[in-house]
Amino acid sequence: MTGMHHMLVHFPLGFWALATLMILVGAFLSGRMAELSRAALLPVLVLSLLGALVAIITGFTVWPIAANLASPLARNHILMALWSLGIFTVITVLVWRAGDAAFYGARRWALVILALVGGLFFAAAGTLGGHLVGAPTMFSDVLGLMGWAVYTTFYSPLWVIAIMVIIGIALGAFGIISQRKTA
Repeated sequence: MTGMHHMLVHFPLGFWALATLMILVGAFLSGRMAELSRAALLPVLVLSLLGALVAIITGFTVWPIAANLASPLARNHILMALWSLGIFTVITVLVWRAGDAAFYGARRWALVILALVGGLFFAAAGTLGGHLVGAPTMFSDVLGLMGWAVYTTFYSPLWVIAIMVIIGIALGAFGIISQRKTA
């Protein structure tokens, strides 16, 4: 299953990278390209979630769960993969529920922020996965600058948790403000 997992992880990563680009184009540009990006985003997100679920399931079959939990590197890899899945699930629900309105007002900023944070998380998941198979990348140095020693650290640095709480509060406030404006 190891080879299967390595092959399958590229589908959600590619779709998430494409979705992030489509969100940026749809949120900040106008014209036909922006319209196409907004219209095609939901199918790309749905495909990314299906691919991510399959990749995560096959990932759990690579090594026994006890081995995964014993390694800080493997735990961080799993944590980042699950956070990425969670963030892009939220983006998918937002786009599905709001439709084209997701690209206007406060929702646009929610999409952009979530996409950029999700992009950072899936890049970290991929980098840590590369370490697990003996293929580290230069992005590991970026993780080190952010406070992670990839082979020993198993935590979310305090500044990451603080930013996540601030983003959550800000997005909640944007949602309430947007809801009041439309009511």
